[in-house]
Amino acid sequence: METLWFCLVAVMIALYVVFDGFDLGAGIVQAWVARTSEERRTVLRTIGPVWDGNEVWLLAGGGTLFFAFPTLYAASFSGFYLPLMMVLWLLILRGCSIEFRDHIRNDAWRPFWDGVFRLSSSLLVIVFGAALGNVVRGVAFDEMGRFFAPLWVDFRPGTEAGILDGYTILVGLTAYAALAMHGALWLAHKTGDPVAGRARRVVRVAWIGTAVLTVAITIWTMKLQPLVPANLARWPLGALFPALAVAGLVLVWLFNARGKTGKAFLASCAYLIGMLTSAAFGIYPYVLPSILDPARGLTIMNAAAPESGLKIGLVWWSIGMTLAAGYVIFVYRHFAGRVSPEGADEGYGGA
Repeated sequence: METLWFCLVAVMIALYVVFDGFDLGAGIVQAWVARTSEERRTVLRTIGPVWDGNEVWLLAGGGTLFFAFPTLYAASFSGFYLPLMMVLWLLILRGCSIEFRDHIRNDAWRPFWDGVFRLSSSLLVIVFGAALGNVVRGVAFDEMGRFFAPLWVDFRPGTEAGILDGYTILVGLTAYAALAMHGALWLAHKTGDPVAGRARRVVRVAWIGTAVLTVAITIWTMKLQPLVPANLARWPLGALFPALAVAGLVLVWLFNARGKTGKAFLASCAYLIGMLTSAAFGIYPYVLPSILDPARGLTIMNAAAPESGLKIGLVWWSIGMTLAAGYVIFVYRHFAGRVSPEGADEGYGGA
């Protein structure tokens, strides 16, 4: 039962990255694909009907994590207090930038909120990526099973590492490049020229960065976290997860080069899912390893809720996720198709 919930949490986090990742990516690349106020409004209209719904997956994933692995939830929210507060403020600023932009028609007002949108989206992606790097690398649990990670120490991975070190920063940059590619593909699929043409060019640049950083972070992970090669040796079928990421990345380039933006976007989804499931597989059965003593790390066994609760919760989780999936299908079908620049100043509700 603990393994099942570990898989469910991993899938929900992957779904959040896939769904919210493209609108975060749209924020990253907005300055590169949109040159006028109307084009920037068009970018916002592509995510307007769905961006707040996409963030529901973050809440659902956090709720599932709290229910299934309460010890992990408690340890993480105390140990990662500062970056979690940063995430909270960045989410608030990003939401404000989308909602407030068109409240006042002013030459200074709109560019200010466009800048906040781009900055908050970029920082959120980097912080989320660094958080994933901390989970894979591990943290310094004390003898009481607690930890508090400073923002940085000397940027070198080790027993005294902070939240930001060379490895976690590299993971953050990989996330930045990957979601820039993901967001640009969304814009290429949802808009027309000239925004779509610029977005396809951004995809090519972001793809190169993503490919190079993916290779670098894979090599570093294999050397830094011994759980990863050990799990691959124990369960060779786990290689299917990184294979999915590689296949998705290759198909992004091929489909984008042929102008098949919809298929390229789906390939990008496959890459992201492959990378995140690879990370989850790599540290299993740990949910948060220790960099001091492996015995102090949190595993699916010592961090999980009682099995009776997990069984009952599975019923209610299934009902809730069915409703959420139905909502997602309805929204994306209802707002399918390209977004035109006409009415770009009327707010995103008409997308």
